[in-house]
Amino acid sequence: MSALPRLNRLLAPDGRCLDVALDHGIFGEGSFLQGIENLAQAVATLVQAGPDAIQLAPGQAHLLQHLPGKNKPALVLRTDTTNVYGPRLPRVLFSELMEEVLEQAIRWDAACVVVNLLWLPDQPELLRESLRNVARLKPLTERYGFPLMVEPLVMQAGGYSVDGDVEKIVPLVRQAVELGADLIKADFTTDLSQYHRVVEAASSRPVLVRGGGRVDDATLLERTYLVLQQGAKGVVYGRNIIQHPRPLDLVRALMQVVHQGATPEAALEALRAGA
Repeated sequence: MSALPRLNRLLAPDGRCLDVALDHGIFGEGSFLQGIENLAQAVATLVQAGPDAIQLAPGQAHLLQHLPGKNKPALVLRTDTTNVYGPRLPRVLFSELMEEVLEQAIRWDAACVVVNLLWLPDQPELLRESLRNVARLKPLTERYGFPLMVEPLVMQAGGYSVDGDVEKIVPLVRQAVELGADLIKADFTTDLSQYHRVVEAASSRPVLVRGGGRVDDATLLERTYLVLQQGAKGVVYGRNIIQHPRPLDLVRALMQVVHQGATPEAALEALRAGA
């Protein structure tokens, strides 16, 4: 079954997407809950802002899909959980796929499903579990017509910390594509001028850039603009939006950059004017 009908609900007519990630609670890390303590309120606020998609775990998908109306953001459904996001790595690491998650995606009318592909130094077992998760999901997404978003995440040793080394990110992105990813959700490279290599490795699959930890508004808008100029098709931002004092205004500023080609300076001016 073709994934195109759902992909057309996820991506705007220009082929781009702003996906706001609110699925942080599934990972069991307390610091991730800042800004989404009241998740129903956070979802309602973001729906008003009008991003292309909102990313949720199955247990909270109803907060979006029970809202009336046909113009709300598309649902991206998280399919897995892991324990790698704490400040220190636990004794045993895992990456677990949820049971019957594609059936849940059907019931909640998701437009896309997302899964991690995790790489940590000296943790081949974790990578193997992640590879198995992607491999298990792919035939199911083909069967039911879901776009599969794979999140290749390269981390540093000793705890959750992103490694922006393009030489490590590119092979993992390509591995995700070879496994059948329809979309890629990849981190910023440390050298942003090299992001075109990530896009190239994705082999025509849309690349949505993962936001990671909080940065100031000017940096966020500048980063967004630079990766879009190199071929990225959008962004998946979580904490940078939900922990912002004015998430609604920030989403609107980001939508200007993603869909209207606004410069970072113009978007920042609009954001400040909305204060």
